[in-house]
Amino acid sequence: MMTLLGRKNSINVQKAAWCLNELGMDYERIDVGGPFKFDNDPGYLDKNPNGLVPTLIDGDFVLWESHAIVRYLCEKSGDPKWYPADIKKRAVISQWMDWVPYSLRKAHFAVFFAMVRQAPEKRDAEAIEEGRREWAKYFAMADAELGKHDYIAGDEISMADLVLGPFVYRWYALDIEHPVQKNMEAYYKRLAARPAFKEHVMMPLS
Repeated sequence: MMTLLGRKNSINVQKAAWCLNELGMDYERIDVGGPFKFDNDPGYLDKNPNGLVPTLIDGDFVLWESHAIVRYLCEKSGDPKWYPADIKKRAVISQWMDWVPYSLRKAHFAVFFAMVRQAPEKRDAEAIEEGRREWAKYFAMADAELGKHDYIAGDEISMADLVLGPFVYRWYALDIEHPVQKNMEAYYKRLAARPAFKEHVMMPLS
């Protein structure tokens, strides 16, 4: 059985937990980070020198960085649905997997952290609105792509959706203005119909 270290309200832990459940893999999750601290413990830092979550332990193998974990698990599964043999299909999936942190992270953090983890009197309304507009701009790109197929990298769900999906949930769960993006809205409904997404991603924001 594998072990996933990280608290369940972390967006990066959610990616890995959702992946493990989609693949039907046995694992246990141990709370680390945030109020559980432990991430600064020397024993944890020996496993993950970044002191961040998640960390995956598979026997004597230790892996950190959520997208690396998702790729590893999907390849380990041996299921071509999740890790296609076609190198070009995998390249497109990787393209969108890399797009998520490089494009969405800053805008997401500016909005989510302020609105969920910051006291109202400390919020910077202009910074939140700037982040919201930036987030909407990138989701407009995704919306255009989703006009071509049901999932972000093709007609079937893939690793790319496992890392994008948690951002989509937070986008619609936050009390902010959402421009009309019909393809994105339909995509969110498809994700929300998946039991593992409901269990590991669609939880109260905290």
